[in-house]
Amino acid sequence: MDYVSALVPPVVMAAFFIGLVVTIVKSQGGPNKAKEDAAVDAVLAARTDSAQQGGTPGTPGPGGV
Repeated sequence: MDYVSALVPPVVMAAFFIGLVVTIVKSQGGPNKAKEDAAVDAVLAARTDSAQQGGTPGTPGPGGV
């Protein structure tokens, strides 16, 4: 019976991992894809705008201390 108690944790973790991967794959695309893409585009645009204006928030710009 020791082999059963040794195999249960890896089997349970593998089952949860497979479930996680299936959930991630199923959630790709679909009706929320446009909203997710728009949110990522907004974050990237904000990041490039802040980089062009002199640095990221919280860090000094050129010549700033």
